[in-house]
Amino acid sequence: MSDDRTLGTRSSGQDVFEYALLRVVPRVERGECFNAGVLVYCRARSFVAARTHLDETKLLALDPDADVAGVRAALRAVEGVCAGGAAAGQAGRDDAGRRFRWLVAPRSTVVQPGPVHTGLTADPSGEAERLLDLLVR
Repeated sequence: MSDDRTLGTRSSGQDVFEYALLRVVPRVERGECFNAGVLVYCRARSFVAARTHLDETKLLALDPDADVAGVRAALRAVEGVCAGGAAAGQAGRDDAGRRFRWLVAPRSTVVQPGPVHTGLTADPSGEAERLLDLLVR
């Protein structure tokens, strides 16, 4: 197997990436949700990032008593873990792959990750923006 394939890189300059949507589930017991962000991970580039957009109208339509500030804080926390560093706590010291795997682990919280999907990209950061526009906004 060539080094390019081992590293998840194709000769076309595109790399394999993984992504998952971030869903807001205002009332977990009801299971209603909407997309509020995307997580993108590219192993070949040691890249992990979250892009978020909270539609308050959708949130309040599903739960008029929703804690908008709390949901925003949860989404910002995901962005912080992706960015790494001391502000992200213990997870901030992990490599990009471990942070992504931790963030996409199933959980029963107001902000939940969806299933992981894959694709090819030459620009993981641009892909995160494209997916946010396509699937969230």
